[in-house]
Amino acid sequence: MKLKDKKVLVFGAGKSGISAARLLQKLEAFVVLYDGNKAIDIGVFEDALDTGMNFEAYFGDFPLDKLEQINLMILSPGIAYDNPFVELVKEKGIPVWGEIELAYRYSKGKIIGITGTNGKTTTTSLIGDIVRTYYKEVYVVGNIGDPYTDIALDTTEDSITVIELSSFQLETIHDFHPNLSVILNITPDHLNRHHTMENYIQLKKSIAKNQDMKDLCILNYEDGLTRKIGREIATQVIYYSSEQVLKDGLYLDGDKILYNKDNKTEEICDVNELRVLGKHNYENIMAGVAVAIHLGIPKELIHKAIISFNAVEHRIEYVDTIDGVSYYNDSKGTNPDASIKAVQAMKSSTILIGGGFDKGVKFDELIQSFGDKVKCLVLMGATSEIIAATARNYGFNNIIIVKDLKEAVRVSAKKAKDGDAVLLSPACASWGMFDNYEQRGKMFKEYVKELRKS
Repeated sequence: MKLKDKKVLVFGAGKSGISAARLLQKLEAFVVLYDGNKAIDIGVFEDALDTGMNFEAYFGDFPLDKLEQINLMILSPGIAYDNPFVELVKEKGIPVWGEIELAYRYSKGKIIGITGTNGKTTTTSLIGDIVRTYYKEVYVVGNIGDPYTDIALDTTEDSITVIELSSFQLETIHDFHPNLSVILNITPDHLNRHHTMENYIQLKKSIAKNQDMKDLCILNYEDGLTRKIGREIATQVIYYSSEQVLKDGLYLDGDKILYNKDNKTEEICDVNELRVLGKHNYENIMAGVAVAIHLGIPKELIHKAIISFNAVEHRIEYVDTIDGVSYYNDSKGTNPDASIKAVQAMKSSTILIGGGFDKGVKFDELIQSFGDKVKCLVLMGATSEIIAATARNYGFNNIIIVKDLKEAVRVSAKKAKDGDAVLLSPACASWGMFDNYEQRGKMFKEYVKELRKS
């Protein structure tokens, strides 16, 4: 679809929506910006958009008669695909794209797409670091922070674009076709949005739906769902494993990450050289290495990049050690599986700070993962009573419920002893208490700093 002079409705005036509107204006489309928040002031967009020409904006209610003039809608990822207004748009036969689809149609070069319930940001950052050691024109975008639409027109045939993709973003792809795709893992998450686990799995799988046998999908052998996807998709597949020796792929053998291909085994690294903790991070490393090998990046450059890679902010991020107690920020642990991996990565007795927005998931496996590692559970937010009840069902009773994160940090500091760890890994989204997980993590770090001052 050529978008010049077309009327395009952008639903959602957040970061993604404004970036999409900006690209549309560069493509000479007529932009109709809409957001359900009637309190938005159009003046806040004047620096980002040309609001004086080929532009309309509606906040609160949208005049439905205007839909007759709309040729296309760009849906922001924060808005569900089954939103009533979106359903109305679809009923009128108006195509609905996401920002990812829009950017893809106007970008060039190779595309690497990364999805999975957990580890996306870490793996996307790592792949970006590795690829930059060998290729000059590299963009790292998507759910990691910078919208794909920001850079789409800057890409060239020599570009490599690395994209972190959430299930929300995958809801609205149509022709999007990565040369390499990665599905790290699939565990229950966002079921309040996607309704069933089956729908969630299909969305993750859809990253590879347009790939063919010239392309490659990289999958986690230890995840039964991704292994099943590998048998169903119509593209080349390579696996990595943290538990088993693979005849063709990457695997962890003791402390060594190895690569098997054509009966030849190469050592990639010793995990003791790495700056990241935990088996889940070794899996992320293997996924990144698989991408790099397929791109023809020399092994010495791959090795140098992975041993210098630091954990991303808010993902098992070391904050400080105060009075012998180590504090870790895992605010990006927004579901139980992510928090399980964070708990497993701890090397000492741990006080776990959890709780937050209720996404409709269960916490049984999180509690069962505690073993003798978690000594105390400090809970906050809408799920605090749910998690507490689950813990008590499994005989874990050392639970403290607090009103907010500041109190959680202070209570944890009082409960901790020399040699313990305090881990913020909520197993829940931040909404309702914070704007996002980044704000939650930054506030945690500020409260830890206050402990040192006191």
